Amino acid sequence: MYHILIVEDDLALAQGLCRALSSKEILTEYRGTLREARAYLKENVCTMVLLDVNLPDGSGFDFLKEIKETGNVQVILLTVNDLETDIVTGLELGAEDYITKPFSLAVLRARVNAQLRRLENGNSGLKAVIDDYIFDFHQMEFYVKKEKVELSKQEQRLLKLLVENRGITLSREVLIDRLWTDGAEYVDENALSVCIKRLRDKISGEDYIKTIYGIGYVWRE
Repeated sequence: MYHILIVEDDLALAQGLCRALSSKEILTEYRGTLREARAYLKENVCTMVLLDVNLPDGSGFDFLKEIKETGNVQVILLTVNDLETDIVTGLELGAEDYITKPFSLAVLRARVNAQLRRLENGNSGLKAVIDDYIFDFHQMEFYVKKEKVELSKQEQRLLKLLVENRGITLSREVLIDRLWTDGAEYVDENALSVCIKRLRDKISGEDYIKTIYGIGYVWRE
């Protein structure tokens, strides 16, 4: 599950982008000011930000710098400015891409999907440090209070999905689809429940891996 925040003061455009990008695997939200966007990012973990450069309460370039200083979030700039100096500034500040208005929604979707694919390919090096946990998905080493725990490949994939989407409820359907990708036509839903229980037990994760009854699971800090 990918979580995309759209920071755009044109309400109609922001809503249109949400509709164009939302899918089973992509959750979208929009905010119209930098103040609202800052508040949202403090409470939510996002995969990507689509950021308008010219906002009513400040410069998108300044916000881009803040985002890159505080976390590994993909940023695509949206702006009417197509000057080479603006493009270079955005890229040098760490933006992954730069799209000038007006643009085709089909082209935007393609550019967003291209960045998400690059992110997926680079996620093998993810390392997360959360309270008493150290999860190194690249080295496949997992520690709870400095004690190493052994996880199966399926448990590792499940943990990675939950940790990457902290604060976001992942439905059982999405988890089953992402965990069992071997083309099996039928997967017993009990297999997911068993995998969740084993992971919770191994990492003492009862306070973190929460069941959202009737929907799925979420990693809550």
